Amino acid sequence: MSKGGLGGGGGVSTPVMSIAIPPTAAAAIMLPVLCVMDLAGIKAYLNKWDRRILAVILPAGVAGCALGALTFRALDENWIRILVGVVALAFLAYSIYPKKFLPEKPSARAGGFWATVSGFTSFITHSGGPPLMVYLLPQRLEKAVFVATSLVYFAALNYVKILPYFWLGLFDLRNLATSAVLLPFGIGGIYLGLWVQRRISTRWFYNVVYALLFMTGCKLLYDGVTAL
Repeated sequence: MSKGGLGGGGGVSTPVMSIAIPPTAAAAIMLPVLCVMDLAGIKAYLNKWDRRILAVILPAGVAGCALGALTFRALDENWIRILVGVVALAFLAYSIYPKKFLPEKPSARAGGFWATVSGFTSFITHSGGPPLMVYLLPQRLEKAVFVATSLVYFAALNYVKILPYFWLGLFDLRNLATSAVLLPFGIGGIYLGLWVQRRISTRWFYNVVYALLFMTGCKLLYDGVTAL
């Protein structure tokens, strides 16, 4: 559903799977599913993305993925979960706190920084959404543009991850077979999310995104702290 319009919820999938299986296996299982879902999602939002924003975040996101690949074996996944959870909840606290004036849109430099963090955490746990939202949500994009821009960004990152995942030995026949079983449910979720987001207002859309971001942040923070 996140890929179909309810952005912000996708980061929950790998952590939830990690309750039952190792996080590295969960990430490997989800990557082929995400790659196929990305194609269906982009088709639904064809040419609605913001090219100016993508020019800022895509190169930085790819750089973050490269950093994640090079440091993957030395990383403690629980500290990565804590980092992403703190970023998500801190941003929500800032957004909800009453302000007399609307904050200015983040600069391109800020966008590059948060996209790099997003690419890094996306490579490790597919939880790149919260850091990216720090830059993307204050842009106050129309909801279809917001979803399309997020889809293209994460689609590019997911396909960039494929070769490094093979290089790191994260794929095996059992993981790929599990991905194949989950794929129809992922495709169905896209069209359900597309149906839902077309029937709610922009205000409610952003309320849903903030709520999902809150749940994602809490889940990641809880998992990271309790597993240390």
